[in-house]
Amino acid sequence: MDHSAVLADAFGRIQDEVHATLSGLPDDALTYRVDEGANSIAWLVWHLTRVQDDHVAGVAGTEQVWTSAGWDERFGLPFPTREIGYGQSPTDVALIAASADLLLGYHDAVHARTVAYLATISEADLDVIVDESFDPPVSRGVRLVSVLSDDLQHIGQAAYVRGVYERR
Repeated sequence: MDHSAVLADAFGRIQDEVHATLSGLPDDALTYRVDEGANSIAWLVWHLTRVQDDHVAGVAGTEQVWTSAGWDERFGLPFPTREIGYGQSPTDVALIAASADLLLGYHDAVHARTVAYLATISEADLDVIVDESFDPPVSRGVRLVSVLSDDLQHIGQAAYVRGVYERR
């Protein structure tokens, strides 16, 4: 298996888990929070998708799906267009009240763009420095693995919140 296939498989597992976590959930489950300071399923899925969209577009040198395909308008959130959720307050988290269909549509569009991009990169492309603001500087490969790590953590958190919601 080559580098692109490995990365595409990893991002595909995130997509599978997003679908499994959102499947059959009632609307009130999407905004359920374990406590007032916790993240909801809707926020977690929106955020992990925004991070993937932002960071993959960044290394690809393309516009984000969020703006290029009008997802920012469909969500209609009261945040700046470039917001990805990092450091948001519990009050901000409560403002994400998207439907499962909207979250899945956006996630699937970002996933499709991610997989298409991965098919275009060479093994050598993974070593290219894409962010010199860190020490050590961040390569394309490290950035992609960072996105995978962040997304896997957040979809695991969303699955956990679903379990808590279903057992309450």
